[in-house]
Amino acid sequence: MKPVLSCGDALPLIKHNRARFELLLWTGLFVLVFGLALYYNGHEALDHFFQSHEQYDLDEVFTAFSIAGVLGLVYSLLRIKDMATEIERRIAAEKNVDWIARHDPLTELPNRRLLDAISARPTSGGANTRHTVFSIDLDGFKKINDLFGHGYGDQALRTVADRLSNIFPGGEVYRLGGDEFAVVTKRHGTQDLVAVGQHIIESISKPIATNGATLEMGASVGIARYPEDSDDLNAVLQYADCAMYAAKKAGRNNARIFASSMQQDLVARVKIESALKDALNDGLIRPHYQPLVDLNTQEIVGFEALARWETAVGTFVPPSKFIPIAEDAGLIVAITDHLFRTACHDALTWPSNIGLSFNISPVQLSDRLLGLRLLNIMGEVGLPTHRVELEVTESALIQDTETAREVLDGLTEAGIRIALDDFGTGFSSLSQLSNYQFDKIKIDKSFVATFETSEKQEKLVKAIISLGTGLSVKITAEGIEKQTQLQRLQELGCDIGQGYLLGRPVPIEQVQAVIQQFRVQRSVLQSSD
Repeated sequence: MKPVLSCGDALPLIKHNRARFELLLWTGLFVLVFGLALYYNGHEALDHFFQSHEQYDLDEVFTAFSIAGVLGLVYSLLRIKDMATEIERRIAAEKNVDWIARHDPLTELPNRRLLDAISARPTSGGANTRHTVFSIDLDGFKKINDLFGHGYGDQALRTVADRLSNIFPGGEVYRLGGDEFAVVTKRHGTQDLVAVGQHIIESISKPIATNGATLEMGASVGIARYPEDSDDLNAVLQYADCAMYAAKKAGRNNARIFASSMQQDLVARVKIESALKDALNDGLIRPHYQPLVDLNTQEIVGFEALARWETAVGTFVPPSKFIPIAEDAGLIVAITDHLFRTACHDALTWPSNIGLSFNISPVQLSDRLLGLRLLNIMGEVGLPTHRVELEVTESALIQDTETAREVLDGLTEAGIRIALDDFGTGFSSLSQLSNYQFDKIKIDKSFVATFETSEKQEKLVKAIISLGTGLSVKITAEGIEKQTQLQRLQELGCDIGQGYLLGRPVPIEQVQAVIQQFRVQRSVLQSSD
């Protein structure tokens, strides 16, 4: 297809052509007059005319006009040259503007606009041409911007661009925006595409040393193939994005090849994400409260706030489904702040001896501002810090050890208690106990569910309770659903219990009734004694 000129492109060319036409016209006239002069001996006729009218100095006037004409011709030629130079400069500037519009100014890589234009064209090479599209999303880039500043983030992006260009010298590397990149490259022969994806991840994951700091990132890579997955390159680009989201869902530093099921998962995920934003704006995500019971006194010592998203009366979306989506979509901070503020307000209506337990997402322990935000909320609401207990999981502590320690130490110094949740299911439980100051250890419900019938599990539960006693740390058992489990945990010396047997999560409207119910039960027990 021939390129179509815009008005802006055509105008300088029209002016340039008109100047050439006028130059040729005047040159033709000059040649014509000169020829006539030679034919009729014009110079001798003029000399005779000037001599016969010498009193008028016509020969001097003619000489002046001749000199002026020559100078005018020289001037015109110089102006034509200047015009040609200006036209060339304007054409070059317009080409430069087009380059800027189609390239990323930071990395100088082609951008999404150019990729969209290329994907809209028929692929050259015919049916035998095969391409691979890699969709690349950086893991941990936001943390670099937050911790070091955008200058370091820009340097990280430039480094990633250079590394990708070195891996694919013959392929087209694009920066699509933010921390997203794409590669479109021809495929020859049999190639292990997952291995190529892992090579991309390994290259990006190498530490970047700049200005005295060491920057570390990971990547999630989605892979799609042309024409195997689709004969439409634009569709293949979308499929690579689907595969990339599947890779992110599987965890950090993963590469996945597109499968049709991924598209269905992505559509469902986008719908949930959109509904989640609406639910947050409409206040449909609320905390429900599950009692924490002292196993010795049978008193409620606290309530754990659990996120609940009610889509219809009595119908809830499980937290295990929407919390990961909120983390990936960047909504977890807004949800956490909303739930924590609501829970602090609700806790003010409870007796002062009953505390609030609140879960912290693993993603948020990489945020150095987490402690400040939580303390500001408690200050605004007026809830004392000693009534708040934050629960963190072992897996959350190893994602960014340095930041997690800084955040938790700051919260502890402010008077907030810290509980280690799901103890025994993480990666390095004993090292966590030695590195952090915990006020409570929560035995995971998987141990409680099986310790009655498994001697090995019972020994583990005993060991955890003994460990808590030795460290002067209270032990909470989660997932108590049977009376026999409760009795055995009491015999083993467990401090606090939580589970459906002791109380299900309830909305704030029912909390006072739960408190009153436990008071009545305790009075009955005391009277029977």
